[in-house]
Amino acid sequence: MAVPDGFAPHFRKSPLTDPWEPLFSKRTAEAIVIGLTADTQHCNSRGFVHGGLISALADNAMGLSCATQHENVAGLVTISLHLDFVRAAKIGQWLEFETSYIKPGRSIDSAQGRVLADGEVCALTGATFRVTSGTKG
Repeated sequence: MAVPDGFAPHFRKSPLTDPWEPLFSKRTAEAIVIGLTADTQHCNSRGFVHGGLISALADNAMGLSCATQHENVAGLVTISLHLDFVRAAKIGQWLEFETSYIKPGRSIDSAQGRVLADGEVCALTGATFRVTSGTKG
């Protein structure tokens, strides 16, 4: 499957997400959207994208979207994360983790989002983050 316009290789590498590469992302005026084509490394034994992967990447996208609203923070730490799984995503589908910040604050941020599989909602997400002090490193 071709990567949709606007997406480039994801700029944020992590030992957790390395096995899930290739990951892609795009920046909008107010958010970071993560995308990938579901493959075997993303799925359980039944060929469905694993809920743990969806949780981790939704958390990542929401945190990065909140971080775009700050100039000088060391990072964001997840306080709470919730997901409602609506339908299964399968091998071969393009997944997009769309997010938006709800409230950026000095010490607490919140965000929400949805996960799309070939344009259809497969999960609804929300999170609260603690803003850590210091500067970005």
